[in-house]
Amino acid sequence: MPTLVMKFGGTSVANPDRIKRAAKRVGVEVAKGYNVIVIVSAMSGKTNELVGWVNEISPLYDAREYDAVVASGELVTAGLMALTLQEMDVPARSWQGWQVPVKTTSAHASARIEEIPTDNIVRTFENGMKVAVVAGFQGISPEGRVTTLGRGGSDTTAVAFAAAFGAERCDIYTDVDGVYTTDPRVSDKARKLDKIAFEEMLELASQGAKVLQTRSVELAMRYKVKLRVLSSFEEQSDQAGTLVCDEEEIMESNVVSGVAFSRDEAKMTLISVADRPGIAAAIFGPLAEAGINVDMIVQNISEEGRTDMTFSCPVDHVARADQALQEAKSSGSINYQELIADKDVAKLSVVGIGMRSHAGVAAKMFAALQAEGVNIKVITTSEIKISVLVDRKYMELAVQALHDAFELEKA
Repeated sequence: MPTLVMKFGGTSVANPDRIKRAAKRVGVEVAKGYNVIVIVSAMSGKTNELVGWVNEISPLYDAREYDAVVASGELVTAGLMALTLQEMDVPARSWQGWQVPVKTTSAHASARIEEIPTDNIVRTFENGMKVAVVAGFQGISPEGRVTTLGRGGSDTTAVAFAAAFGAERCDIYTDVDGVYTTDPRVSDKARKLDKIAFEEMLELASQGAKVLQTRSVELAMRYKVKLRVLSSFEEQSDQAGTLVCDEEEIMESNVVSGVAFSRDEAKMTLISVADRPGIAAAIFGPLAEAGINVDMIVQNISEEGRTDMTFSCPVDHVARADQALQEAKSSGSINYQELIADKDVAKLSVVGIGMRSHAGVAAKMFAALQAEGVNIKVITTSEIKISVLVDRKYMELAVQALHDAFELEKA
């Protein structure tokens, strides 16, 4: 029988009534003849509650015990979903990450999936089981400890299962009915996309779009997993939601497909760093070791052998970045005059595979921001993306201006 993977996010399983609603959707697919692997998140708000308890007990927590606590949210949902399906006379059982087993690295709180052996679940399907309900977001390390994959990790779990089992499709059920040109809460002109290329979705996800976790899109692109984003709260058809697929499956793309943004950015500048070979490695090596997720990097023109180095990072990484650079300065590996952190910035990105063959995208973007009086602090580009840092207070204005400039409301 063909296999289908269905993933339900926290809002889709927020209470017993919503779990019943999700289970009915699973039942429809079982009736079509699929063996279904259901990946579930913790109930909405539960992971935040668990993380809060960990921080209250131990601000400098042991990451292994952190994982043991926060992984429990998905276990509850998996058990309740399996029970609901059983009440519907659908043969189902729940699986914890270690029971599958989902084999991961030992990087607690941000582990990566290394292997998903299929034997255990396939055996239950062969014995008449129709649905395997798997707790998302978690796995087991080589040392036998429970691990978690980082926030949004259930998306990655779902795509990894789809790849491992050769699933026909991976459906991601969430609280939105697809991928939009930008966040509809910011622009009422936002339009749902019927299809979007893997590369575009990857850029949008990495630049702040919250619909899919970045790593899940990376996996889907690598293993050619057809990914569909759907709403748990609307009636479905075969054309519902947004299909994330190969570029070749999209007849013709707009130059720009979407505008992504992130409020949680900080701009950090090292003033007067020695301009010498190896200085970038000396700065960003310690940041990498401290787990700082550096994004935009700009080096100013050198004067008298000194230069300024600017980079962006998540705002909640600022303290750790400061500590890592202070330690590097104390050890003598780098020398700088001052470290300035600006926490009141936002990152805006326009993304589109059409940029490869169209000139003038940057000019139009910068002109639109200028017309609204929005000053640009940092610019970076790639083949299908242009990103800027601006003052956070102008973020929504800037998003709407860019959405209008590229006429993204038009199909």
